[in-house]
Amino acid sequence: MIVMILERMTPALRGELTRWLVEPHTNVFVGNVNAMVRERLWQKCCKLTGSKGGVVQIWSTNTEQRFAMRLHGETQRNIVELDGIQLVRIPDPPAKVQKKLKAVARRAAQVEIPPPDMPEKG
Repeated sequence: MIVMILERMTPALRGELTRWLVEPHTNVFVGNVNAMVRERLWQKCCKLTGSKGGVVQIWSTNTEQRFAMRLHGETQRNIVELDGIQLVRIPDPPAKVQKKLKAVARRAAQVEIPPPDMPEKG
């Protein structure tokens, strides 16, 4: 079993992958190919990755996790290996995005919301 996830890749590469794999969702490809085909698909994706594109490949293997992962190019995630276990790390947003988030949070903190009217007891 193999899963390939493309980020910002050309339609031509997507068409090439559909010869071997099924695309159940946009830019997500799934299939069952041998190791040689898996390597050739990986090499083709790496070769055609543009300056902003990226690819993630996940495949079944005989490890403790029962799968392995690799990525190439600009992707939204990073792979971190810890004691032989591959983990996925989501990087912090760029400084520009963090600055905007802090500004929105400051504005939200300045807004005073009046307490709801309490019914009189009596």
